[in-house]
Amino acid sequence: MAAVYQSNLHSLPLLSRGKVRDNYAVGDDRLLIVTSDRLSAFDVIMAEPIPDKGKVLNQMALFWFERLADVVPNHLTGVDPESVVAPDEREQVRGRSMVVKRLQPILVEAVVRGYLIGSGWKDYQDTGAVCGIALPAGLEQAAKLPEPIFTPAAKAELGEHDENISFDEMVARIGAPLAEKIRTVSLALYRRASEYAATRGIIIADTKFEFGLDADGTLHLMDEVLTADSSRFWPVDGYRPGISPPSFDKQFVRDYLETVPGWGKRPPPPPLPAEIIAKTAAKYREALRSLTGSDLKA
Repeated sequence: MAAVYQSNLHSLPLLSRGKVRDNYAVGDDRLLIVTSDRLSAFDVIMAEPIPDKGKVLNQMALFWFERLADVVPNHLTGVDPESVVAPDEREQVRGRSMVVKRLQPILVEAVVRGYLIGSGWKDYQDTGAVCGIALPAGLEQAAKLPEPIFTPAAKAELGEHDENISFDEMVARIGAPLAEKIRTVSLALYRRASEYAATRGIIIADTKFEFGLDADGTLHLMDEVLTADSSRFWPVDGYRPGISPPSFDKQFVRDYLETVPGWGKRPPPPPLPAEIIAKTAAKYREALRSLTGSDLKA
């Protein structure tokens, strides 16, 4: 099947479209999440899809949900996505979808950083800290932190940048018991995943988790987990402090966009060359194979 830029299901009510995922209601208590082949860079959705990207992300998320299920409950139901749509829609959802519990989302992203890169590096250069967490002086770009740190972010509207907030601000928003539990669980998830990834020759520099509560108030891991869109993966053999290492994600697209004259990182995006699309698609498939040991399932 050709790339899926946007799903169009008539058998289920559409609830929302995010940067990458389309969410449909399955009754009152479940959702169908369809992971499209859309790609966003600098919080702008590109006009062209990346073939099979949605299937890679979905397969990677399912791998991690299963592997980390003993750390915290997750939103999976085990229901076959093809069973909840009309026969003529099965191809749209095949390999790129999951039926999940309908949870009350917690509108704070749980970001864990193990290395000094991205906005954390910029923050450190300016203040000697990351999101108010003081760090040793003299660290280089991409340096491994003494311990992973939890740096929450407030979720922004579609197309806007998430806002880094302090842990105290997170407590003010959702209460101390829940904030502390999310911090503890997030750090445990990151450590477990990082230890596994290291056996595959991969460094997880940072990642973000999203959580929700069920009707009983039980915390669940939801949305996506440890994918190439929500995490920064570096190959161990390309890593050294002092530079921004190559990554298993949309770096080809970001690097290209930085060369486009006059584009201010706002919609509409410039068109992506076929070569950039092909290289990015290959990098996502490589990330799946490197991390899970499995190729993309048909």
